Amino acid sequence: MVHRLQFRAMGTDMLVCVDNGSEQPPVELADVPNWFEEWEQVLSRFRLTSELSRLNRASGQPIAVSQTLWQVFQSALAAEKNTNGLVTPTVADAMREVGYDRDFSQLAGQTLDPLDSMFGNVSSLDAVSWDEDTRTIYLPKGVRLDFGGIAKGWAAEQVVGRLKHLGSALMNCGGDIAMSGALLDGNPWEIGVFKPFDRSSGYIGMMYFRQRGGVATSATDRRRWMQGSQLRHHIIDPQTGLPAVSDVVSATVTAPTAIEAEAAAKSVLIRGSAAGLEWLESDPDLAALVILENGQILCSQRIRNYL
Repeated sequence: MVHRLQFRAMGTDMLVCVDNGSEQPPVELADVPNWFEEWEQVLSRFRLTSELSRLNRASGQPIAVSQTLWQVFQSALAAEKNTNGLVTPTVADAMREVGYDRDFSQLAGQTLDPLDSMFGNVSSLDAVSWDEDTRTIYLPKGVRLDFGGIAKGWAAEQVVGRLKHLGSALMNCGGDIAMSGALLDGNPWEIGVFKPFDRSSGYIGMMYFRQRGGVATSATDRRRWMQGSQLRHHIIDPQTGLPAVSDVVSATVTAPTAIEAEAAAKSVLIRGSAAGLEWLESDPDLAALVILENGQILCSQRIRNYL
């Protein structure tokens, strides 16, 4: 039997599912929200007391970090490398400049003052130094980190890793999903893809997964706000320091892990449909369903294996 638990964490809706072959839910299921609270105390950029906030305030000196922050930092390094720099945690200041300086629940529906000047391109992680032996990170002046979706993908993987011994597990962190494999009866997990701007109308399609892996959706239809006369969203293009200008409103990507799926989905959205799908098709581990601002739906070659 599949047992479910829904809760809020990391500023988004969470869903954890466990198929343990019993009518009784596993006791570990109730612990999952507590795990997220521990991770937010480390990784949240909105909590002034979090470890990440303390690291960002300590620019100009090497800081020893926890195992959790170190693991997410390493995941962010891999994401930046695999996306040719389009997905990087160094967008923190650019995100603040366009107004995303608080939990989105406090930002939605507001019109912010316009920017006085353009932020400019974002530094890469090449500007950051780190030492694996001492587990220290050195942020130069003017560089701060925001792990964003990479932290959600990492958290999804952590939950599935902790629960998979119970049977079959799935963790959905606001659209970043990790799965341990098929349900105990061999049936697949079913993942719905929402129609952008009209999520109440249901799914435009279903995807089916029997293997261990991840799927993530990067979209700009929900986290939008006005800054002066400019429409903003939360996907920053590091090449400009501003929200990405793209014909893609939603990119859903499958990958071996939720972290890889998250980075690839964001990369496709920033690149735009033509360049994004060309980049994605070059990696045999990736597949995507892309929805454009005009409503058109595009499918990569390998995504048809999941539809």
